[in-house]
Amino acid sequence: MKKIFAYLVLFTILLYGCDESSTNGVIQTDGSTNQIAVEVVEVIDGDTIKVKYNGDIEKVRYLLIDTPETNHHTLGKQPFGEEAKQRNKEILKSGNVTIEFDVGNRLDDYGRMLAYVYVDGESVQETLLEEGLARIAYIFPPNTRYLDEFEEASKVAKERSIGIWETDNYVTNRGFNTEVLTNNNAEEKSTTEQCNIKGNINRQGKKIYHIPSGKYYEQTNPEEWFCTEQDAIQAGFKKSGE
Repeated sequence: MKKIFAYLVLFTILLYGCDESSTNGVIQTDGSTNQIAVEVVEVIDGDTIKVKYNGDIEKVRYLLIDTPETNHHTLGKQPFGEEAKQRNKEILKSGNVTIEFDVGNRLDDYGRMLAYVYVDGESVQETLLEEGLARIAYIFPPNTRYLDEFEEASKVAKERSIGIWETDNYVTNRGFNTEVLTNNNAEEKSTTEQCNIKGNINRQGKKIYHIPSGKYYEQTNPEEWFCTEQDAIQAGFKKSGE
């Protein structure tokens, strides 16, 4: 009976490893900060990759960050999603890739491994945050080992208003609000459409402006656009005398 018990203990250690435990089928770790070398097989987007780990192909979801989508079934393609993916790919190609697990769950609800990702010892998550290509998200204790460092990196991008922080309210607590950018583009287009007075400089060097109802408006190639006739006059242009 003792031999059977010993075999069962040995089998459990071999199956889960001495640095892991399993609770309700969810694999957890003991908090080791060891970095494990992996081979990147595919870059799916800015925060998800496929790697060869222990001889198997596994999906890895970056801990504590979220990047805009590139091909989501409902959200579609979000601004800066492709930039985040390409930058992620560029970083991962630049050196040796390792992953590190935190103290909590190793797998998410989709079976993806949750990890911190490094290239030559440098955090990929911190780089993406600092360059304005990711937001801090999915904070589920106890997997929060580098939250303070990540918040500092994100602060740099926010203060510089770069990437996802270029437009106010694009980044939200629930993700990325594409409607903000759509509305801004519509407002810019509306403003451009109102500035429809054409300023032209003829061969004699005379500055002439043409309004939409003018005879030569359609055939005129503008050097400048004006929103009002007063703007054109102040710029030294005279109204076409057709």
